[in-house]
Amino acid sequence: MTTDDKVWLNDDEQHMWRQWMGLDAELLATLNRELQADAGLSNPDYQVLVVLTDTAEGRIRVSDLAASLQWERSRVSHHVVRMEKRQLVSRLGCPDDGRGAFVRITETGRAAIARAAPGHVRAVRRLVFDALTADEVIQLGEIFQRLRSRIDRSAD
Repeated sequence: MTTDDKVWLNDDEQHMWRQWMGLDAELLATLNRELQADAGLSNPDYQVLVVLTDTAEGRIRVSDLAASLQWERSRVSHHVVRMEKRQLVSRLGCPDDGRGAFVRITETGRAAIARAAPGHVRAVRRLVFDALTADEVIQLGEIFQRLRSRIDRSAD
């Protein structure tokens, strides 16, 4: 439907879009509550720790962490400060670049993600994968990949 040179979503598109936005909000809120209750971590804490444990050295430049998480650099910096206070991560200067810094996972951070991961995976399985067939998982993966390829990441 076109009105005043604006292209509006049709009823099916609008319904799907609102379902998607609602699912995103509810799923993240539920996972956040469960992570908090089970392990004392927030979703952002968990995301940071996952990125750090995925690196061979357990550390990453702040700018690369921001890019990996799709966060603003200032958001990463503020969140890392909060995580440092809880001794989940530490910040290290970058020897090659006086302005750069690394974020490193601590032993406390490794223990926290080790405690959190099994419950988080159970929750993701219960809330998402148990409701889908194997074919639907593959289809959604393909759909998500196609949608993500349309996003202009160079605009970041």
